[in-house]
Amino acid sequence: MRLVVISGLSGGGKSTALRALEDLGLFCVDNCPIPLLPDLVALVRGADPDRDIAVCVDARDTDHLASFDDVYTRLEQSGVTIDVLFVEAAREVVVRRYAETRRMHPMGDLPEAIDRERAALAHVRARATTTIDSSTCSGRQLRQMVRDRYAGGVALRVVLQSFAYKRGVPSEADVVLDARFLANPFDDPALRPLSGLHEPVSQFVLGQPDAAELLERVEGLVRFVVPRVAAEGRSHLTIAIGCTGGQHRSVALIEELKRRLADQLGGESRSGAVRVLVRHRDVGRST
Repeated sequence: MRLVVISGLSGGGKSTALRALEDLGLFCVDNCPIPLLPDLVALVRGADPDRDIAVCVDARDTDHLASFDDVYTRLEQSGVTIDVLFVEAAREVVVRRYAETRRMHPMGDLPEAIDRERAALAHVRARATTTIDSSTCSGRQLRQMVRDRYAGGVALRVVLQSFAYKRGVPSEADVVLDARFLANPFDDPALRPLSGLHEPVSQFVLGQPDAAELLERVEGLVRFVVPRVAAEGRSHLTIAIGCTGGQHRSVALIEELKRRLADQLGGESRSGAVRVLVRHRDVGRST
């Protein structure tokens, strides 16, 4: 049995992550008191030993936060596999989200409440197996990240992701590569409104000798790393390539990398123990 403990900052996206896991069939409980976790696990295990559980633990449970480490150890000793997913966002982003929803922060007045909450959850964050910074994510993108990590059926998911450096490096990436040294299609007025998903942009980017060498090196890296990551028992590997705006160079490179890896790693369909997924984080986002 696996227990996924979702924690993090209020306004960071914990509820969104929990709903994504519920969609995957996990038994989900929001704001479960920490001392009740062993009872919850025993209850679900008795009814369905193969069903995984997801719970939200946050700073609203102030009376019991101190017991988290002890409860974690007890559950681990009982044979439960525990993943801690910590979801957070930048201070200014959390303030803006609360302003938009006009809700009160559970720890008091903003922005000081964010710092108090972060301090209260520091020992929970120290246990995190996965940390997601949702500052640059939409709700849909956050749900997809969670699904990429926790969906069953294959041993390893390789996520190829393009992104814009001006919107920040994706915190979930295991490997980050910078493609800004390549000539930029944005400088051509005819190519500027297009993206790397369009053939003229793809030809412009992939026709550069440096792009061909970059792809050859990245392809070799992925082929080397994937079987070793899978053997380690990890469920996901994210390779991110970025450019300035996340529209042209990085997108064309990711699409070509997907094509090159498709035969061996399975492309968009299951093949052996590996599945390759493509995410274009910033395509279509306005400047």
